[in-house]
Amino acid sequence: MDARIQQSVVANLRNRPAPIEVGPFVIGTDPTTSSPHINYATPRPGATVTAGDVAALVAAFRAAGRTPRLEYVTSCAPGLEALLTGAGFVVEARHTYLLCVPGTLRTPPAPDHVRLRVPTTDTERAATVGAQNEAFGGDPVASGADVARVLRQQDAGGVVVMAVTDDGTCAGGGGAAPPVGGVSEVAGIAVRTPYRRQGLAGAITADVTRRLFDVGVEVAWLEASGEDSWRVYERVGYRPAGRRLYIALS
Repeated sequence: MDARIQQSVVANLRNRPAPIEVGPFVIGTDPTTSSPHINYATPRPGATVTAGDVAALVAAFRAAGRTPRLEYVTSCAPGLEALLTGAGFVVEARHTYLLCVPGTLRTPPAPDHVRLRVPTTDTERAATVGAQNEAFGGDPVASGADVARVLRQQDAGGVVVMAVTDDGTCAGGGGAAPPVGGVSEVAGIAVRTPYRRQGLAGAITADVTRRLFDVGVEVAWLEASGEDSWRVYERVGYRPAGRRLYIALS
């Protein structure tokens, strides 16, 4: 399963607007943003990596004007961390990823005053991104590039869901990457502060996941940012599965 998850990450980075292949690595770059959470690299699962490959990777990041950074399933490149730290990289985080399959998914209802639906206009996409940004402590005003990114995700077969209250306010949202080999990553599950502690995060997560399974996805995966989100994801049927590493060079 680790290899399937890692291969899905490779494929999704190759679908970035300006991907760069460097030896055993793929860098997913997006010219519209310098965010290191969008512009990062990952190794192909099982590939042999050398110190020279790491040096070439750093040079490619620098040439692209981006911060050298990687995210990957650790078991798929067991010797890579030592090469990266030897080159000056610093570990940002170690996360356990969680999996859900159709047989374990549970779908709690959304709160009575909220409807979950797919954003179909640029205005709705902007509202969704704005709510997500606000929930994560960012700029609540979505840019044109943000909206275009969401549309690309939808056009490629990914999922985007927004939570809309009775008065038309976007209370939160979430999404999933375009499926690759029956696998898709769920991400960006976010609820604005006034609407938290009402079961909305779980309802959004379950709705995104259900939509994936409805189109034939076999495995959905995600990462929890803390104990609260971990509990939310477990309640809707996600289970711990493997380990991922986040590491960067300043």
